[in-house]
Amino acid sequence: MHTAPISFHDRIESGLHNEVMRGALGTATSRFAANRLAALATLPDADAVRDRAAAMRRHTLARLDQYLVELAASVERAGGVVHWAADAAAAQRIVAGIAQANHARTIVKAKSMVTEEIHLNAALEAVGLRVIETDLGEYIAQLSQEAPSHIIAPVLHKTRQEIGRLFQQKLGVEYVDDPTVLAGIARRVLRQIFLEADMGISGVNFAVASTGTLALVTNEGNGRMVTSLPRIHVAVMGIERVVPTPDDLALILQLLARSATGQKLSVYTSLLSGPRRAADPDGPQQLHLVLVDNGRSGILQSDLAEILTCIRCGACLNICPVYRSIGGHAYGSTYPGPVGSVLSPLLSGLGEFGELAHASSLCGACREVCPVRIDLPGLLLKLRHDTVQAGQAPAWLRFGMKVYALGVTHPWLYRLGGRLAAIVTHMLAHDGWIRRLPGPLVAWSGQRDFPVFAPRTFQDTWAQRRKARNDDFS
Repeated sequence: MHTAPISFHDRIESGLHNEVMRGALGTATSRFAANRLAALATLPDADAVRDRAAAMRRHTLARLDQYLVELAASVERAGGVVHWAADAAAAQRIVAGIAQANHARTIVKAKSMVTEEIHLNAALEAVGLRVIETDLGEYIAQLSQEAPSHIIAPVLHKTRQEIGRLFQQKLGVEYVDDPTVLAGIARRVLRQIFLEADMGISGVNFAVASTGTLALVTNEGNGRMVTSLPRIHVAVMGIERVVPTPDDLALILQLLARSATGQKLSVYTSLLSGPRRAADPDGPQQLHLVLVDNGRSGILQSDLAEILTCIRCGACLNICPVYRSIGGHAYGSTYPGPVGSVLSPLLSGLGEFGELAHASSLCGACREVCPVRIDLPGLLLKLRHDTVQAGQAPAWLRFGMKVYALGVTHPWLYRLGGRLAAIVTHMLAHDGWIRRLPGPLVAWSGQRDFPVFAPRTFQDTWAQRRKARNDDFS
């Protein structure tokens, strides 16, 4: 979602003051986080599995060119067509060209973050194509003209009452807020669209280089409808989403659903290899795989390449205190949360998304839950360094660091500042805590209390102890 006219600060403020969204988000992410712990407990030697998965993903990235060539050859052997897209514009042209060459008019889509990244829907609609999202969450987001706010649960921020009102307004049905009934309404609407569709577009969770198999991991049957019912299936995949062998795919699948939703395995795990064969009762007549670079090759050559090992489980979002406070739309990017704070500036530039590196408390929770052990806090620190080097650091940070540098390079000023801080904070405190800081600092205390400074500095305490010790020996 492109929200450049609205500043990052304003998006944060909007999220913080949306109590309905924060309530829905808190309930859902807490449930996902708890389910993850329970599901990992069912996996024998889960830490060892995570270590193997991390090593496999890093090995694959180190030889990505070889595995992509192997994947392309395997897909073509199975009867598919492989397209290489250097950037978003190229991917848009390729998919639109496939649709136009086959006289497609209606396109159904399964959930895909990479198509969100390249703004594929808007590009297809601009050339007169009808594009319908069929994942329930994505369909709701499309009806409300919003971008997804979470990697795996697009409308995690919405309540069932909001969805009920949306369906009443957009679909002309009677208001209801029962999730089962709402899902049934969407199913009836989408079923007819599936029958009319000429082309289906999906993402790819992972592709197996040695066999050309495309794996789709979903909890809804729409993924199989999109990839089998229309006569053309176009799979759009970021180039980093490849694994060497079926055993490597099995390794990742042990972690993906457990980390994402707390399931041992998703409801639907579809393995697709080529278009319909002569003996097959159903399936698409054509299979196209669009491999999207869109900046990934550049990331691969940087010291931040580790982010490309991400398996898009969303665990880091579910545990992140910042994401849970401000919501996904505050990031202004396709990819929110800790992973998005690293990936978005790398894909779209520090100028637009450099501030996201500061949307973290660096608590390390995201690193602890990551199934492939990405050092997200370390990557965020590197990005902060890059923003400073590029002159993109926020003004408040530049000013604050200058004041800090002045203080620490002048001992007398540092000591004076400490004493004044102790006096002022004690004046503002109640029971040892400041509930509301003055001036622009109020934003900090809006979500948490601030401790008072100690009445005596460490240096003063140390000097007093040394004096007492010397007196004892005199």
